[in-house]
Amino acid sequence: MADDRPPAESDRSRLDEAAERGGQAVERVRHRGGQAGRVRARQWELTLVIAIQAGLAAGLAALIAQQLLGPGAHVFAPAAAVGTIATAIGQRARRTFELLAGVGLGIVIGDTLRFFLGSGPWQTGAVVALAIASALLVAGKGGQLVGQAGGTAVLISTLAPMERGLELPRIFDALVGGVVGLAVVALLLPVNPLRVLDRAASPIFEILCGQLDELSQALRKRDADRAMRVLERFRGTEGDLSRLHEALSGAEEVVTIAPARWHRRQQYHEYARTAGQLERLLLDSRGMARWSATALQYNETIPPELPDAIARLGRATAEMRRECRVGSYPERTRQLVEQCAELAGRAAATGVGSFGEALVTGLRTAASDLLRAAGCDPDDANTAVRRAAGVGEAAIHPPARRHLHRSRPTRATRARRRSHLAARRRNDDRAGLPDRGRPAR
Repeated sequence: MADDRPPAESDRSRLDEAAERGGQAVERVRHRGGQAGRVRARQWELTLVIAIQAGLAAGLAALIAQQLLGPGAHVFAPAAAVGTIATAIGQRARRTFELLAGVGLGIVIGDTLRFFLGSGPWQTGAVVALAIASALLVAGKGGQLVGQAGGTAVLISTLAPMERGLELPRIFDALVGGVVGLAVVALLLPVNPLRVLDRAASPIFEILCGQLDELSQALRKRDADRAMRVLERFRGTEGDLSRLHEALSGAEEVVTIAPARWHRRQQYHEYARTAGQLERLLLDSRGMARWSATALQYNETIPPELPDAIARLGRATAEMRRECRVGSYPERTRQLVEQCAELAGRAAATGVGSFGEALVTGLRTAASDLLRAAGCDPDDANTAVRRAAGVGEAAIHPPARRHLHRSRPTRATRARRRSHLAARRRNDDRAGLPDRGRPAR
């Protein structure tokens, strides 16, 4: 029975594997905890900035309303300023115009119906219903315009019979509050648009670099479950993409209305182009993860060049971010992308299955998108990837060399030439021309 027991080395190897898996799990939990901590820190910083802007805008709106509109309870001016600040970044200017339009629409409908129908409970319901319906027809969906139109209609229909002259103060309060809110955002405390964009894109870069390396390891070890986990991680990036789009909208608003940030417009446009290609690169990586998992499940051949190419793509993504931050020409990124395409060409020439062929195509597409994100022209990016992939294919299957010397004529060809020369001599003799002899060679 003692001989049937596994040797001690096997026990130690299993313990080592279990310890390694435990260490990897701890490292993943630590990495996720660090990411969550950075996200919370960014949220706290953004919350602090918005809170300071809202408090400053409310105080200034109340002060300006009292100075310009006279004494009284100008409640709506600071309320409108706070509503403008608290709106999502990137939508403040549009929401301010919606606020003013909603107030005007509510006043017009409320005064018109009150003049024809009078005041009372059912008249209030009719005024509010018509105001909401009109606002929905104008806006097409719910929002600031619909809410302000309904709220203003309620105030006009209920308070106007007891207190005259509510219309003009309401309009001016809304105007003062909206203008003060936009002024605070644009002039006093404008955010740094590039910093906002970099923070929003940081999780996407981390996912791309980390998961591409993870996918490379899954292919090397032929672990289909590991490739499926990478695919699920790529599928869970919708929230990160939504935050990136919100950051792009907010940065565009800042560089449009904040004079202190006008010099950032060119950098914003370059970053916006990079962000668009980054989203495409994320979709390409998701497709590569799906094809990798399927190829492993069908037990297809995976040349060693394929995981090397995917790992090289992850390194190129990290290098592209570093070079774009310092503003240098992405020379190192281009080199890594060309190496990735060359390895993909080698893998295709070595021999892959149907899903492996799709993976090679996805690699070449992702390489081209990464070059575009780094600032390359689309035609130049496609040409560079195509050339590098061709070099990789030629390294495995060199093209056949063309014969530079003339092939030796056959016996039939020589006979046809002799008969042709004899026919020419006979024709020359008939015409009385001298013999030309042998033709020059």
